[in-house]
Amino acid sequence: MRAFIAVDFPASFVEPIEDVESNFDLSGIKLVKPELVHITMKFLGEVDESKVSRICAALSQVSCQPFEAELGGVGVFPKPDRIRVIWLGAKGNFDALQREVDEVLSGFGFAPSNDFTAHATIARAKRMDRKKREQLKEKVSSLADITLGSFTVDSLKVKKSTLTAKGPIYETMCEILL
Repeated sequence: MRAFIAVDFPASFVEPIEDVESNFDLSGIKLVKPELVHITMKFLGEVDESKVSRICAALSQVSCQPFEAELGGVGVFPKPDRIRVIWLGAKGNFDALQREVDEVLSGFGFAPSNDFTAHATIARAKRMDRKKREQLKEKVSSLADITLGSFTVDSLKVKKSTLTAKGPIYETMCEILL
């Protein structure tokens, strides 16, 4: 199965995420369903389902305490002149949490995440002409300082991702409380 480890947002964030995404409802942009937006702490890739319970057990060793986090600020990957991913930034103790996730999963052979940036992908951009690219850059820039609110990060979820023509379907395999 295709799997990843995520921090989900409270349901109260669906509408604010939808409001931000409405700025990017353009041709050449594929929006992520607001209720599926999350912070990926680690992408695991293809994992044998028989290993999931051991991965969940290992993650229960994470000692990071619950923490307050803030969601806001629109940014892009890889850079403003070549936008492929549009994201919302996340502030909080995510770097320390991610290092612990890497550490407790090191025995499973997953590569460490050397370039982790706490973010929630809200859209993906396809190839577009220069005019549309400039419009997109302006929209991103105008939302760079937006704040959606704060929330408590108190759990991690191992998620199964099934890719379909209508978009991904996520299934929570286990939840680990911090």
